[in-house]
Parts: sequence; C-alpha cells; structure tokens
Amino acid sequence: MYSEKVMDHFKNPRNMGEIEGASGVGTVGNAKCGDIMRIFLDIDEAGIIRDVKFKTFGCGAAVATSSMATELVKGKTIQEALEVTNQAVMEALDGLPPVKVHCSLLAEEAIHAALWDYAEKNRIHIEGLEKPKTDISEEEEEEDY
Repeated sequence: MYSEKVMDHFKNPRNMGEIEGASGVGTVGNAKCGDIMRIFLDIDEAGIIRDVKFKTFGCGAAVATSSMATELVKGKTIQEALEVTNQAVMEALDGLPPVKVHCSLLAEEAIHAALWDYAEKNRIHIEGLEKPKTDISEEEEEEDY
C-alpha cells in the first residue's frame, strides 16, 4: 500500500520539531480527516531556506509528506520552494494511495503558508505566491483523482 520511502519518512521523519523565531510559519489543516501540518522556515538575507522544521498531527502519510516536503525545500531559494508541488512531494515518495493524496496537498499549502507569513512579516511580495488556504478540504472536493 505504501512505498518504502513513505514508510521510511514515517518511521524516521526528517526535520521534525520547530524553529524558535522562525522567519515564516505556516499552518494548514484538513477538517475532514483532522490532519494538521505546521512548517517553520528559517530564511537568510539572500532568500535561502537555511533550516526548515515541521510539526504534524495526522496519519503516517501526513508525517511522511511533511518530512519529504522539508527535505525538498531545505537549502533552496524562496522561488524554488514555491515551485514544490504536491505532485513533486508524491513523486519524491514514490507515490501515495489515492485516498492519501490530500496529505501531499497539505504539505504544498503549508510551505506556501510559511512563505506567505515570511512575506507579510517582511512586507515583501513574492512573485507567484497567492494567499494560502488554511483548510484544504474544500479544494479536495474539487479535485478529481
């Protein structure tokens, strides 16, 4: 049902925890399943994500997608992090079962929410960044998997 990579990131999550005084923090949930994901970003003056941590309340797939998402944005520029999609997270994990795709959507939106928080704190505009959703369950109903 789950790939080896999903199981590895669930059993051995990378970058779990929080960053005090984070540059940006994003929290996104799914009211239908109860998953909640929070991403913390430490962004330097050059716009590089020096560190990233996560805290997730949810199923194994939610933990695995959080872990993989942090791995995909660490060391990247803000613009590169913005380009990390739920599809990229799923591919990096060698796929997710259709009923768990919403976990990868949570990861994408949590990254965007943390970038949005960073932009607001610093009064800057990040090209291509739209105000993130705090609850992805509405989006999930619209998606056709």
